[in-house]
Amino acid sequence: MAPSVDRQGYWGRPTSTLDWCEENYVASFYMAEFWNTVSNLIMILPPICGAIQTYRDGLEFRYTCSFLGLAAVGVGSWCFHMTLLYEMQLLDELPMIYSTCVFVYCLYECFKEKNRISLLPIALLIIFSVTVTVVYLQWKEPVFHQVMYGALVACLVMRSIYIVTWVYPWLRPLCYTSLGIFLLGFLLWNIDNIFCDSLRASRKTLPPGVGVVTQFHAWWHIFTGLGSYLHILLSLQFRLTYLQHRPKVTFLCGVWPTLNIEPQKMS
Repeated sequence: MAPSVDRQGYWGRPTSTLDWCEENYVASFYMAEFWNTVSNLIMILPPICGAIQTYRDGLEFRYTCSFLGLAAVGVGSWCFHMTLLYEMQLLDELPMIYSTCVFVYCLYECFKEKNRISLLPIALLIIFSVTVTVVYLQWKEPVFHQVMYGALVACLVMRSIYIVTWVYPWLRPLCYTSLGIFLLGFLLWNIDNIFCDSLRASRKTLPPGVGVVTQFHAWWHIFTGLGSYLHILLSLQFRLTYLQHRPKVTFLCGVWPTLNIEPQKMS
């Protein structure tokens, strides 16, 4: 975490329970953490495009919600890092729980009949989300939120590895790419927390363009945003393969991964 001595800016003194390693109000008077803010674009724009494509393709609404949930996390994180206000921190952290619950539902219900809604897992996930919300509002301990979020991610990892090991082994490359990118972001998040003082000191000696590369919390946004986006594509591939479609990951402009859905097989 960042030392307490930082510049003051447009949004005033931070009220959040967390203040990250990027120096406050250095790049912009209107953004407390400029790079931690703008790096959220990867969690906003591509998921919105994914939600639109999913809707146009007539896919199940749960996957539109997955993309929109990821975009909501990006918007909340943008607001949090721009302001460092406690209310905006909640707008970042609580949607992380809610959207990941949607991911869990999609992944654990991918082998059910089309458009079937399972009420029990929905009820359990709602109870979990409400419980986490109530406890976190009363007990403002970020580690609690991090552990709860980590538990949900662990559920996704275990389920994904099981499916690519025993059901759809040809999807291992996408699964492990998604997981590897996410874990790289998590590694950089930890480095940013543990070695914050050293990183800040190095930025004072490095050229500005090079110092930006050491904003590891911004890289956490980029890598976890991409990893989460790829996870949604993986979850969609599981589901559409089970429904006897022929989904295939293609690259828009040779760069950005999207899911191309071929016509359904004739029985």
